Formats: sequence, C-alpha cells, structure tokens
Amino acid sequence: MRLILYVGLRVVAVALMAGALAWYAEWRLDRAAEAKSFTDIGKVPAVDVALVLGTAPIGPEGGPNRYFVYRLDAAAALYKAGKVKYFIVSGTREGRYDEPTAMRAGLIERGVPAEAIYRDFGGDRTFDSIVRARRVYGQTRLVIVSQRFHLSRALFLAVHEGIEAWGFEARDVDQPYSIFTELRRYPSALRAYWDVWNGMKAQEVGKPVAIGVDPPD
Repeated sequence: MRLILYVGLRVVAVALMAGALAWYAEWRLDRAAEAKSFTDIGKVPAVDVALVLGTAPIGPEGGPNRYFVYRLDAAAALYKAGKVKYFIVSGTREGRYDEPTAMRAGLIERGVPAEAIYRDFGGDRTFDSIVRARRVYGQTRLVIVSQRFHLSRALFLAVHEGIEAWGFEARDVDQPYSIFTELRRYPSALRAYWDVWNGMKAQEVGKPVAIGVDPPD
C-alpha cells in the first residue's frame, strides 16, 4: 500500500512540475513576442512575403473554423494595405482536409490574386512551416499571420532559423472550442524549446522555390 501511495505521489509531482514548466515556457514566449507582434496593421513592416500558418478549415462543430477565417481575414488585410506582395500558406493535406488549398481559396475570395499565393504542403507543424519558409522558399524576412498565442511560438522558432520576422495578430476566437484547444498552447510552447535545444530537423524540405520568379503550383 505504501509503495502504491509513493508511486502515486511521484506521478502527481512529475505532472505538476511538467505543467509548471510548460506554463513558464508559454509565458516566456509571449513576453518575447510583445515587441514584434502587432494588432495595428500600420505598425507592421512592409516585406515581400507573409507566412500564413495553417489550421483546419472546418471547426469541430461542423461549421467554418473561426481560427481559420480570422487568419485569412488578417492576411487579406495585409495585402490590401500594401504590406506584402506574396503569401506562403503553410499547412498539411493529410487526413480530412487540404489546408493550403483551402487557405488559397479563401484568400482568392478575399481579393488576393492566385499568382500571389504559394501553397506549402509540408507544414505539418509550426516548426516545419518556419524551417521550410527559410530553406525551401528562401525567406529571411517575413510577416507571420496567426493568433497571438501561436505567433509567440512561431516568432521564437523564426529567430532560431535565422529569419527576421514580425507577427500580425489575427483576431482570436471569443470562446475556445474546448478546454483542450485552450490548454494545448502550453505543451506546444515547451515543445518549441525542445525542438530548438535538440536541433530537431524538419521533414524533407524538398526543391527550392523562388517566390515571385517560380510560378505558384
């Protein structure tokens, strides 16, 4: 009985320590992003390319995913304000959805020309999207578009990939879809540090693409 109690207490202690560490990692990323993440489009530097980070186009309740919609709204606003000329829409096409194709369609609906949109199908994780923006698409200066909790992680990874990056904050949702949606930012922040510290490599990066020279696929 004592052994069971001892093991149980050790498990609880480890879980609490991991939770505290994940919270601290997310807090540090958020503080570090403050100077380079903007809600005011007038403060966003003008660059050639914006990276729009993917998410599923359909939410868990079956309607449009508000995270997805708000990211595309923010990206289109950048284009209309003359802040960017091209987009990399980065996500995955495994499983139920083809995120980059859905993002391209959404941007076209918002007035962005198809020839300005490059689809990156290798963005299975934020880490992959950032690494591929540098190693496949050759970008060293980027505006990254997503919600603030996601941007803080993306900006941290961009710095360590040698990219000068700024974030343009898409509107956050008023009510998260679930407690999991709200809490997953904490282990994701911890994983961002883990990826950098351990020199994790992205999946096969593929053939280089010259934005503005090579046509979008």
